[in-house]
Amino acid sequence: MLVRYDPWSLVNRLQGDIDRLTGLTSRYEDDATSGATTEWTPAVDIKEENDRFLIEADVPGVKPEDIEITMEEGVLTLRGSREGETREETNGYRRVERVTGRFYRRFTLPDTADAEAIKATSNNGVLQLSIPKLPKVQPRRINVEVN
Repeated sequence: MLVRYDPWSLVNRLQGDIDRLTGLTSRYEDDATSGATTEWTPAVDIKEENDRFLIEADVPGVKPEDIEITMEEGVLTLRGSREGETREETNGYRRVERVTGRFYRRFTLPDTADAEAIKATSNNGVLQLSIPKLPKVQPRRINVEVN
């Protein structure tokens, strides 16, 4: 019996804790309330710029039409799948290191994110999500009228 060993699972959990502390929370598939199943977790880079947040997810081999992106109650969800190849070799050894199957990632966005204007693009196996920030509301002075 073969057992899959994931040496990065503890690192991923630590990264999730760091993400939660910094405001862009990443909720992993082992979240008991999510009910999601997953075979792999795409690596992501999260960057904050002056006018937007940028999430780049490594999803090589995943067709854009196989990626579902949803936004609900401040939580951005990425899910999809990467199909495997069927390889037959009768002689010799073979090694397949690319993980296939379903993936699932969730991110809690800060209140400053404009959920209505999120844009997603895919280029060379990298999914890029651009999340604009809401314009800052400037305080305005209210004049008191005399009756």
